[in-house]
Formats: sequence, C-alpha cells, structure tokens
Amino acid sequence: MKAAIYTQYGPADTVRIAQLPTPAPGPEEVLVRVRASSVTTADWRLRASAFPGLLWLPGRLITGLFAPRNPVLGMDFAGEVVATGHAVTRFRPSQRVFGFSGGGGHGEYLTVSQDAAIAVTPDALSDTDAAALPWGGLAALVFLRDVAHLRAGQHVLIVGASGGVGAYAVQIAKALGATVTGVASAANADFVRGLGADRVIDYRRESPAAAVDAYDLVFDTVGATRYPQMLRALKRKGLFLPLNFGGRELWHILLARLIRGPRLALHVNADKAEDLQVLLDLVAAGKLRPVIDRRFALDDIRAAHAHVETRHRRGAVIVDVALEDAPRMCA
Repeated sequence: MKAAIYTQYGPADTVRIAQLPTPAPGPEEVLVRVRASSVTTADWRLRASAFPGLLWLPGRLITGLFAPRNPVLGMDFAGEVVATGHAVTRFRPSQRVFGFSGGGGHGEYLTVSQDAAIAVTPDALSDTDAAALPWGGLAALVFLRDVAHLRAGQHVLIVGASGGVGAYAVQIAKALGATVTGVASAANADFVRGLGADRVIDYRRESPAAAVDAYDLVFDTVGATRYPQMLRALKRKGLFLPLNFGGRELWHILLARLIRGPRLALHVNADKAEDLQVLLDLVAAGKLRPVIDRRFALDDIRAAHAHVETRHRRGAVIVDVALEDAPRMCA
C-alpha cells in the first residue's frame, strides 16, 4: 500500500511517500480502506518532536527516543471496512466508517480495534467531512462537556476560535447553551461569527485579558494565553482550561491552589466511539458542521504539514488518501 511515512524527526520535508505491506486485521480488528484523513497539530508536533518543555523527554520515550516508532501518522480517518477479524461483531465489510486511530491514517489501509473510537459514517456525510470531525470535535466536546462542565447561560472565551479545535469548540459551546466570545484575527472574524460566536476579539487590536470578571471559562486551544495573564478576566469561580500544556502549567496549578481564585485544569482526553455518536447527533440536529480549511492529495502531504505548522488555518486540513469515486475494494 502507499503511505506517507517519516523515519526521522524534523521539518515537513522529512515526510515521504513509500510502499508498505498492507496490514492484516487481528481477531478483534477491522481493516479499513482509507479514503480521507487529516493533518492535525498532533501530527506536526509528533513529526517535528515539538513537545513542550519538560514533556520533551516523556514524549520521545513514548514516540521513539532516537527515531519514530510508528512511521505512519494520521489521527483521523474515514473510509470503508474491507475485512474483519474473526471475533469482530460491531462492523462488517462494505460499511463506511470513520474515527480516531491515534496514527496510521496517512496510508491507504489501516487496522483499528472494533472497540476504538470508530463509528459507522451516515449516508448524509461524505468521507471528507467525516475525516474532518474526530480530532477537533472530540477534543472540543470532552474539554467543554466533561472537564469544564459547561452549562447553559455561562460565558466562555475560546482562544484560537478559528483553528482545528476552536472551530468545533465555538459550535459545541453554543450547542451547550453558552455565550461565546471567540479570539481570532480580523480576517477570521466573520468566519468565527458564522460558527455561532456572539462576539469576536481581534487579538491584534484587543487583548483577551483586558476584560474584568467576564468569563466562567477560558478555553485556550492554541497556547496563546497563560493562567496568570487571564486571572482578572475570569470570574471568581471560573476555570482556565488549556488544550496544550507543559511544565509551566504544572507550576500554575500550584499558584491556583495558593491564591484560591479561578481554577486551572489540565487534561488529556480519551477518544471514545460513543462520543463520535454525540458529534453525529449534533450534526444531524444542525448544531455542528464539519469545518474544512483545505484539501491536499496524499502525494502533497508535505504541503499539508507545512500549512498546519503555520497555525493559521480554519478547521481541518484534509488529506485525500483515495478519491471517494474510486472503485471500492470488496472483501
């Protein structure tokens, strides 16, 4: 099979196209013919070994100290089941599926456990749109619903509101009944309003930290703000919730406990099939839509990596691993 691989850490041009053996599914795995995937912030951080601060060494121990342990990136995937292990009961060949694999989506075939974050793709959703949902949608859902416990009537500030997670966070926060202020560039202001934001702050003209006692939640999806900086903007029992964190945030947790003011929470979300269904329910209800910035062919994946690494994108960056109208492989 054709796949985009990286065998050393480095810039976007370390990724190359190679031929790899097609994987075989284990007893409880499905083999998916991948039609669409995405390049996420996680992909470029893994490729570049761009782990923040004190997390660099733990990150390298997990991914491979001297070279990448798993050469095929790609967290999101959408495609078709072409074979199943003998113990698989949830899926069958020819079903369209999508989900979050934690890697492998940048290849033509992928094996994934039937118990992983994988779901049947509705007929109304294209493979391209389906591949745009898992990484950003799952993160936004879990952080807002389960970590922040966001409730109707609360006020939330979403930093990086036009990005890969932020574009979904705006929509999900509105679906939960919150009043949403998004932080983005002036060029993206109308886009963020179109996602449902009640107000947009242009960070080049106004500091998001300038407000006083304004927000129940600050959800920073891009690492542009810090807990001490946002203390005044948060309400007394408010929460600062960064999507990305390093050693500095560990010290900030101690600060939060000492001052007994607004809280700080650090979280790494687990990805679950039932949460994919929640996203699909929101899509069906018209409260959430897939957001796609650009599409790249698999052969152009270096350009996709370079674009994501600029950190100036609107939603997901899709990789067309195989065209949707290509002949389908049967089991």
